[in-house]
Amino acid sequence: MSTRQQLEICPVDRLDCQWLQELSLLRSEVAELKLLVTTDTLTGLNNLRYFQENLSIEMERTLRAGRPTSIIMIDLDFFKAINDERGHEAGNQALKVAAAVFKHAIRLSDVVCRYGGEEFVIILPQTTLPTAVNVAERVRLWLEQALVEFEGKTFTLTASLGVGVFSSDSELTRESFVDSVDQYLYQAKEQGRNQVCHADFSTMKTETSVSAEEKSALFGSN
Repeated sequence: MSTRQQLEICPVDRLDCQWLQELSLLRSEVAELKLLVTTDTLTGLNNLRYFQENLSIEMERTLRAGRPTSIIMIDLDFFKAINDERGHEAGNQALKVAAAVFKHAIRLSDVVCRYGGEEFVIILPQTTLPTAVNVAERVRLWLEQALVEFEGKTFTLTASLGVGVFSSDSELTRESFVDSVDQYLYQAKEQGRNQVCHADFSTMKTETSVSAEEKSALFGSN
């Protein structure tokens, strides 16, 4: 018997119909499975697969509507030393703390994902490069001020960040856009780490405080 036939034999007013209950359970299981395949189990952030899908959507929206999409790529500094000197569980705790910092430092409209290992990436829809750099500086500063607690001891983290923007006149693919931002990330690492690197632009905000525009995005105010 087909699903349509099964539903047709359910009385309209019977919410406890077996077939409707099974359909509801199936939908719930599908939703849960989708969440599992797009979520990083350690940090609870979106994973690489989700990032790739979401970035493609935002880049297509940029091409249609003309509003830029920016991304921030983040690499925790000297993470291998944490694992080597303090153990992998300490490294896992560091990743969880970093994830929590990133989630609280960004705006409601932004999407943070674990890119892999100690790398993270943030998608900033409808965001210019100067604003994205300001968000990146805030992320860097908040991470630097955070404490990681593990087995009665505390330690701090820093990160190197690269920032780039995709505009409506860009011919970059998703892969080449990510690669271009990754180059700024490596530039930050080569220049001493714990800093933000990006393409040159004429004007930008240098403060790391939250602007009125960002407060609206961050707290959902009108």
